[in-house]
This record gives sequence, structure tokens and C-alpha cells, in this order.
Amino acid sequence: MSSKDQIIKINIEDEDAYAEDLYKDLISSCSKHVKIKDITLIRKAFDLAKESHKGVKRKSGEPYILHPVAVAKIITSEIGLGTTSITCALLHDVVEDTEYTLEDINHFFGEKISAIIDGLTKISDVFDKQSSLQAENFRKMLMTLSDDVRVILIKLADRLHNMRTLDSMPPNKQLKIAGETIYLYAPLAHRLGLYAIKSELEDLSLKYRHPDAFEEISAKIKDNEKKRQQEINRFSLPIIEKLENSKINFDINGRPKSIFSIWNKMQVKNIQFGEVYDLMAIRIIFKSLNRETEKAQCWQIYSIITDIYTPKPDRIRDWISSPKANGYEALHTTVMGPNGKWVEIQIRSERMDEIAERGFAAHWKYKGENASENELDRWIKRIREMLENPNSDALEFLDDFKMNLFSAEIMVFTPKGEIKTLPKHSTTLDFAFEIHSEIGNKAIGAKVNHKLVPLNYVLRSGDQVEIITSNKQKIQKEWLENVLTAKAKTSITDAIKAETKDRIQKGKSILETKLKILNINPSGRVLKKIIPEYKISTKDELYSKIGSGIIKLDNLKKILKKNTKNKIIRYWDLQISKTTSSNKTKKSTEVSTKKQKFNYKDPLIINDDADQELYSIKISDCCSPIPGDEVIGYKNPNDDFVIIHKAKCPTAIRLMSSEGNYIVPAKWISQKFLSSLAKLILNGIDRIGIASDITAVISKELSVNIRKIFIETHDGIFEGAIDLYVHNVRDLNNLIMNISKIKGVDSVKRNEKIAK
Repeated sequence: MSSKDQIIKINIEDEDAYAEDLYKDLISSCSKHVKIKDITLIRKAFDLAKESHKGVKRKSGEPYILHPVAVAKIITSEIGLGTTSITCALLHDVVEDTEYTLEDINHFFGEKISAIIDGLTKISDVFDKQSSLQAENFRKMLMTLSDDVRVILIKLADRLHNMRTLDSMPPNKQLKIAGETIYLYAPLAHRLGLYAIKSELEDLSLKYRHPDAFEEISAKIKDNEKKRQQEINRFSLPIIEKLENSKINFDINGRPKSIFSIWNKMQVKNIQFGEVYDLMAIRIIFKSLNRETEKAQCWQIYSIITDIYTPKPDRIRDWISSPKANGYEALHTTVMGPNGKWVEIQIRSERMDEIAERGFAAHWKYKGENASENELDRWIKRIREMLENPNSDALEFLDDFKMNLFSAEIMVFTPKGEIKTLPKHSTTLDFAFEIHSEIGNKAIGAKVNHKLVPLNYVLRSGDQVEIITSNKQKIQKEWLENVLTAKAKTSITDAIKAETKDRIQKGKSILETKLKILNINPSGRVLKKIIPEYKISTKDELYSKIGSGIIKLDNLKKILKKNTKNKIIRYWDLQISKTTSSNKTKKSTEVSTKKQKFNYKDPLIINDDADQELYSIKISDCCSPIPGDEVIGYKNPNDDFVIIHKAKCPTAIRLMSSEGNYIVPAKWISQKFLSSLAKLILNGIDRIGIASDITAVISKELSVNIRKIFIETHDGIFEGAIDLYVHNVRDLNNLIMNISKIKGVDSVKRNEKIAK
């Protein structure tokens, strides 16, 4: 967070005393990770940060020094990093916000700390003008992965503290920062194994994107706390007794699911809070005798538990034999509790628990310097490969990177038994490019478990894959539809671009040779004659089709000798084009004047009285919001309209992250005379008269107009879709409730996507 935008002088003596209290609290927090001799370096960094930020306040009104100290405290007490990281956290805004330079940091603290600070410093004036500032900044931040992963960990700590103090920011900034957080930072924390930080980032993002849902779920969790603790005790007592009899040194505790995970399950499954069956999880953490016996102890505890409670066979997750890519190890099972509810149990050693909570830092602590490369190391290597691709723009990179933060993964084997980790739903072609880009480029098929399959075959965990190649194979554009991983997409795109470039050069050379035979010099005037004849729009397309043999140029001489009538037409076209261009310029100036009046900070009120002179409202096709939905607005500065999205729409979340400066908070003011299009999907048991009962409820009881209705029956089951016009979400929810009461109707849901 920058301090440049708000500089307020305060009483220096009071600030110094406040800062000293913060410093003492930091030192007491980092005593486990810092040696006595290192305190001097931390003090030196603190003094420089305090001096450089002196007299500056945060938006909340507190002295700015609070922020770097809070980030340093997160780094040591919640992530577990040591002196170098604490020092860098204290200094992370100094170069960006003050007169101090990287050379100063290098002089005072050395090259390593200077390099990390460099990675944390934003260089906004060199961003690509065509891409979003947030997207390019994130890409530049990730480039430091090739140097020091501590940069990313400090950045996550910085984001966590900003999210914890987001109340002081205006609503449009809250939406922007919360959108970035859920889109990129929470998945990044998950990938680096920082489970606690990932969960808190998700919850805080939900708090600002969907405040009503956040408060409602929080209140229900709190109301159920006493009952939940009683259930945990009742469930745990038989397990505790058995484990103690087996002389196992352990700790057992129950925890509720995070607010975000509960909300997400409610959205995905379209269920209410009370229908989320696994609201709590039991965690058993044991003290292992040694590293070699941990796996056996996990299965011993599992055996004891399943002697007491019946396990759900399809819910065993063995992440001790094959750890997750972020280093996570544990044995998960779900069992039927005494009250008829499923309960998830997580079994892990103290070492596994520290890795689960502290992630990457603990992973390196236990890994040791001489350990072999693991999946997390390989993931970082893949990110470096993506970053090294000079052709992808920032937004493409964001999408590819997001896709590589897989939450669901599969493990497949090479013919020699080597394990490769890929995202779920990867194909044999993804696997080919994972091995090597040259293997992917020449792939013609594959054998999965010794059976011949096509390149678009979707792999499953445990498959053994052999790629069949041919030197005659050529990259095909259609392959992009058959791959999922960023590595495969990048390799295919780069090969297509290279092939296209060669084809264009070849076509250009052929055309120039043909023109030379006709004693004609290549020029723009000549190309303007040729291009329309082949019904194409650009010279590159012309060259490409000539180079590939699609255009033969057999009638080139005839085309160039056409009479002058066409020349006159083209001249008038040119004059019209110039006039149109002039009008567009004038109009652009007028729009630009209007755009200066648009205020991104003030919430956008959506009603009939919106100032059409400044902007118009467009409803997004991707999520089709209606009055009453939680929404946000997106206004590109080049447009004179605002697009309205649902706040939970994936496109909206992406825009909040990648183009957050153009997001404006929005709110419906429902108009009873306006109607919005909505679609319902329903099914149930077929019976005579059910269609008429449904239409009666819609048209008579609630005076709703039906645009289209479709009901199909088969094998005693009906499925239907209804397009109708409603005034707001409240009316739609009432309608859903009334239809669901009709005898035979099993399910009624709102469909978020509507064909206009």
C-alpha cells in the first residue's frame, strides 16, 4: 500500500512512542526464529523504516509504520520466516514511497536484501500500456520466483495485512482489492501451502464482495458453536480412549469449515446453510517416533477410528503416499458419526501439521539442502518457463497462471514409472508437452495403460502414458481446444505464430517475384487492388494464403489491368472514409469530455433516472443479473456505458483483479414498472396436469409474464426450462418457492446464463 497519496503531519513524539511499542511486540513475536545477534539487523531496518515513513498516516489514521511492522510480524509468527525476511518486510515500502533508493538499501543491508526489496518494488511507469496495471504488476512480482521465493511470501503477508485493514478504504477500492485477492492471492497462498492464510484471505474477500452472506454465515456458525462443541466431544471421546490405550501421543481438536468454503458449497450445490453436512472437521495430530514411522502411524490411527465409526469408502484421501504439489501431507477420511452425520477426520504428524499451516517455509525447513527436487520445486520451474515467454501479454499470463494454481490434480506415470502431476481433466497432449515441447509438437497419438487412445483423451490418476510421435506431424490450431495446461497452450501458440511468420515471409517473397516479372514495383497502391479481389482484409492474410498455396496468383495480371472505374470508386470511398474518420475524432472528443465526469468512487445507482448523457447501462450476458442481485459495474474509459455483472460472476472477479481501477460499486433500485428476463430450470415426477399447474402459479398468482416454456418428459420424469420476466430477485425467489410446492416438482433453480 502506497503512502504517497495521503501525507499528514502528526506529533512526532507520540509517533516515536507508538513505534517503539510496535517494535517490542515484533521482537517478542520473532524470538523463535531469530538469533540474538540478528536483532541488531532488525533494529537497523526498523529505524530506517520509522524514519523514512515518519509523519505519514495510513487511510485508517494510524502512523504508517504500523503496516511494515504488521507485515514483518505475519512473516515471522504466521509463516515462520527468519531475519532476512523480517528485515525485508520492514523495508518493503521504503524504496517505493520515500527518497531512499535501491542503492541505499544495498549499501546499508547488502545485496541479498536489496534484491528482495527490488522484487517487492513496483515499477508502474514501464508497464505495457495495453494491459492492466494489476496484471502486469503481478507478472513482474512473479518474475522474482526465479530469484527468491521469499518475495512472494512477503507480498502475501503484505496483502493479508491490507485485507485485515480494508475497512478504511472506499467501496470501489474494497471491491478491486477483494477481487484481486480471491482471483490470485488466495490460490497462490494455497499453492504455496499456506492453508491458514489462504482461508483468511478467502473469508476477508467474501466479507467485502458479499457482506450480507458473510455476516449471515458468521452469525449461524457462532449460534451453533455450543451445539457443535457438544457434538465434537461426543464424537471424540471413544477415539480418545482408544488412542490413549494404544499409547499414542496425540492432540485432537474440532474446527468449523471456513466461512468462504461453506458459502462456496452453498453456491455450487444450491443448498441452504443447514444442508451443508460437513460443517466441521476433526484433526488428530500425533507426535511421531521418527520420520520413517509416520506413514505407519497414520494408518494405525485410521484403523482405530474405523473400528469405531464406519468410513465412507469414496472419501479416503491418501496424501502421505503422494503429497500434494504444495507439500501437504495427511490422511483424510470421512466417517458416519453417532448422530447420523458425516464427519471428516484429518490425521497428520506434528511435522505434517507445521507444513500444512506454514507451507513453503516449513517445507524448506524439513526438506534439507540435499533433498531431491519435489513437485513444488517443479511447479516453480514451470512458472519460470511461463514468465520467460516474451510473446504472451499480461492478461493472457494471468489466465495461464491462474489455471496453473490447480486445486485438483492427478498423478500419472511415464513408461519408466516416473510420476508427473497435472491438473484434473488434462489430456494425453498435455502430458506430451509436460514431458518436452518437442514431444508435444510431434505427437500423433498415445497409449494409456497399453491401449491406443487419441491426443484428446482425458487422463485419470494412476494412468501410465506413452506418447507416439512422428517427424511428419505438424502443429494444428485445433490442438488448443484439446489442452488444459499453460505449458501446452504456450508451446502450441508459439509454434503456430512461428509457422505463420514463415508462411507470411514466403508469400511476400512469391508476390514480389510475380510483380517483378510484370515490371511492377510492390506498393500500398498495388496491394489495395489485389486484396479485395481475394475477399480478405489484410496484407498479412494475403501473404499467408499465398505462402500456403491457397492463393495461386494465376490471374494477377488481369487484376492489375482492371479499368479506372474502380479507381474512381475507391477515391470516393477514401473521401467518405476521411469524412467518417473526422466525425469519429470529433465524437471521440465529445465522449472524452463526458468520461472526465464519471466518478468511479461513488456507488452506481441503477434505476430509470441514470444520467444517459454521461453513460448508459448494459446488463452482462454472462451472468444476467436482475434487480436485487448483488452487482458491480465495469466501465472501460473508452466506452460511454457501464456493464453490470453479478458480484460473484467469474468474469466480474477476473475484472476486479485485472482491471480493478475500472470497477464501480453498484446497487439496484428496483422499479416496479420494469421487468428483467430470468430463466428457471426445473425437474420432477411427471403427472397429468403438472404443466398447467406450473403455468397457473407463474401467470395467475404472481402476475409474471412468460416469454418461453419448454417441458419434456421421459420414463416418468419431466425436465423443463422457463424464460420469464420478473421485477426483482425477491419476486423470483417467491416464484421458485411457490413452484417447488407443486406436487411432483423436485427441483427448481435459477439459470444464471440466458440466451438473449
